[in-house]
Amino acid sequence: MNDYEAILKAYELAGGDPSSLQFPQVGSLVVEENKILSFNEVEGLVMEPERTQRGVKAKIVVKESCKIKNPVHLCFGVIPEKGTQEIIMEIILEDNSYVKLLAHCTFPNAVRVKHTMQAEIKIGKGAHLSYEEAHYHGPSGGIEVIPRAKVSISSGGRLTNSFSLIKGRVGILDLDYDVQVEREGIAELIAKIYGRGEDRIKIVEKVSLNGENARSLIKSRIVVIDRAQSKVIGETYGNAPGARGHVDCMEIVEGKAKAQAIPKVSVAHSQAKVTHEAAIGRIDKRQLETLMARGLEESEAVDTVIKGILR
Repeated sequence: MNDYEAILKAYELAGGDPSSLQFPQVGSLVVEENKILSFNEVEGLVMEPERTQRGVKAKIVVKESCKIKNPVHLCFGVIPEKGTQEIIMEIILEDNSYVKLLAHCTFPNAVRVKHTMQAEIKIGKGAHLSYEEAHYHGPSGGIEVIPRAKVSISSGGRLTNSFSLIKGRVGILDLDYDVQVEREGIAELIAKIYGRGEDRIKIVEKVSLNGENARSLIKSRIVVIDRAQSKVIGETYGNAPGARGHVDCMEIVEGKAKAQAIPKVSVAHSQAKVTHEAAIGRIDKRQLETLMARGLEESEAVDTVIKGILR
């Protein structure tokens, strides 16, 4: 099996559709370690991938007023058991543009793998970026993933971001996003993660509402079982009149797992409003009993409830 065939199989494990990478009308970029296996541009989309010693540097630009019809597929992965991948990403949406990026990061055989991402994202006036990122890390938990992103949203712009890691082991996840929102801008950050074994999860998401009537939502759903640990920090700063923000964190703990939820809200203008809610608890016993009464084993019932929460 060559590198491209291997990454396509891994891409499917992460929830991607390999056939989508074959159509000329669909933008895509496929990277395995530091090898650019393929990329495809479409009208209004400019992609400039460049191989580096330890990964890839890529610039993605959506031209002014262009609405990219089909989702653009990004696939990053490491197929061997050991390796390093460093992704340096610059994403620019010019004014009044739109694109949906589907990013699948896959490390199916990871025993000692490190994946880092440094992203700078600029969303122009009236532009909308939908960024959906799904991970698959394999069964061993031998991976360290460190994503970093700095995002600026101009007047009337919008970011819809989701991060999902619910298949396989997490390993070590250390995620840190910093979002700046200007007038009438919107930022939505959603994270869904399922930690098992000795997994370690840390999420820091910070949104600064700097412009009039800027809005944000930080929402996380984290499940940790066995001896996994999680720490979720959601920060929102209301710095302008009419700014509205909300932090919503729910964590489920089973076995000897440990979880922390730390919402931080701050208001620097009398006409801004920021709220938060955080909850940490166990799975409802009545739900488990109902499922077990219908013939499921306890472990199957727990898994069913968890999947429902993460869905």
